[in-house]
Amino acid sequence: MISGYSPQKFKVYDEAVDPAAVPFRTISSGRKIPAIGLGTFGSDHNSPQDIADAVIYAAGVGYRHFDCAAVYANEDYIGVALQEIMSGGVRREELFVTSKLWNDMHAESDVVDACKRSLQDLRLDYLDLYLVHWPFPNYHAPGCDVSSRSPDARPYVHEEFMKTWRQMEKLVDMGLVRHIGTSNMTIAKMKLLLHDAKYKPAVNEMELHPHFQQLDFYNYIASNGIVPVGYCPIGSPNRPERDRTSQDTVDIEDPVITEIARVHNVHPVSVCLKWAVQRGQIPIPMSVKPKNILSNIKAVVADPLSEKELKAIARIDKDCRLIKGQVFLWREDQDWQDLWDVDGVIKK
Repeated sequence: MISGYSPQKFKVYDEAVDPAAVPFRTISSGRKIPAIGLGTFGSDHNSPQDIADAVIYAAGVGYRHFDCAAVYANEDYIGVALQEIMSGGVRREELFVTSKLWNDMHAESDVVDACKRSLQDLRLDYLDLYLVHWPFPNYHAPGCDVSSRSPDARPYVHEEFMKTWRQMEKLVDMGLVRHIGTSNMTIAKMKLLLHDAKYKPAVNEMELHPHFQQLDFYNYIASNGIVPVGYCPIGSPNRPERDRTSQDTVDIEDPVITEIARVHNVHPVSVCLKWAVQRGQIPIPMSVKPKNILSNIKAVVADPLSEKELKAIARIDKDCRLIKGQVFLWREDQDWQDLWDVDGVIKK
């Protein structure tokens, strides 16, 4: 037990959604993933204990998919929460737990150890999914500001990334993870990986919300049998200050979103989540507020949007990336777009 942390008791709440009623996506192995998960990035606002208690509550109202990462610095607390959930009667096979390899552990000698550490912290024998968090080995300190740069940062080098990916594949062969995947990739980088991988990524985690729909990339990965998992599904109003600029737009204030919400008598957040699931991606909203956690899962099991409403949302894409990643740049004179291969060319 973590010193000073006593997890809340797991219980199934009267207002819970039946997990069997939650839509799902099927990855290449045939494994089904619940089409909504609980994100566990606490940003700058929530303690590890807050996140762990949110996980227990979320399981009690029907969530079975939890998106974790080593860099979130709360997996040890979440591990206690998962034990409480399973002690309460939820079988391990019912859960879908993701973790991620952080940027400072890309070296061939580090990947397996990093995964084992996450397993130890999460108190699990295996992960359902393990992702390479970013395609760069560039590290930044927790809580840093937007101007922070690592002196050791460097551009994407495919040969180096493949050394990391081979170790990810080894994790599958070792039985430590069931599936591997990517996060924060681009078409240019993904083309190289798909050409060279023994085990292709089962999913790609990427920023997806009505004002940033990434249609070309979305269609590319879907056409290759890769399931898109969308972070920032409601526009991430609580993202860190380093990820905010004056040009950012707000999805839940868009007139199209708010009008659809009025018609359905729901919060605009629910509209964003309905759109995400009906479009075919898996949103992973994060909240520690019970009311929001419950309303988010309820949004995806009832009162679907009409085709007309889905088409209306398709037209409000503003190409507004919120998580720009400036802290991963490798030269002082760069623009954040250099990270994202916007012209189809990997920057050196």
